[in-house]
Amino acid sequence: MKKFTSLAVLAMILSSSAVFSEEAPKPAAAEAHPYTAKAPKLNRAQIDALLAKPEKLTVIDLRRPDEISKIGGFPVYLNIQIGELEKSLAYIPKNRSLITVSNHAGRGGKGADILVSKGFKVVGAVGAQDYEAEGGTLTKIAVPPPKPETEGAH
Repeated sequence: MKKFTSLAVLAMILSSSAVFSEEAPKPAAAEAHPYTAKAPKLNRAQIDALLAKPEKLTVIDLRRPDEISKIGGFPVYLNIQIGELEKSLAYIPKNRSLITVSNHAGRGGKGADILVSKGFKVVGAVGAQDYEAEGGTLTKIAVPPPKPETEGAH
């Protein structure tokens, strides 16, 4: 009987450790896709310090307009999607520090690296959702409703 009890206790211990290992927390999205850009990934304190001197800074948001309106962004920014970045270099000021923005800095880092390779002064990249998670406040812009159609207009 003692041997049976010992085996039962051992079986419970082994099965409980299997249950606990299955319940281990999943890695966060940022950990699942590590930041790989050469440009530094900026945190909230760094972004806030840069935003305090807007005359020296240009924010380039590389997200789609629907992402910006849904998630929010920074008070003033130049919106260029990542696929159009190299075609839009003439619109980006060379005399200012630049930060690039995406949701978690993946596209932001890629865009920052492109800009650095083209001779721009890039401070780093930021994820808007990461910034907000660190306590930063994003600007949310409501999408205006569609204009009503007027009768008789062709």
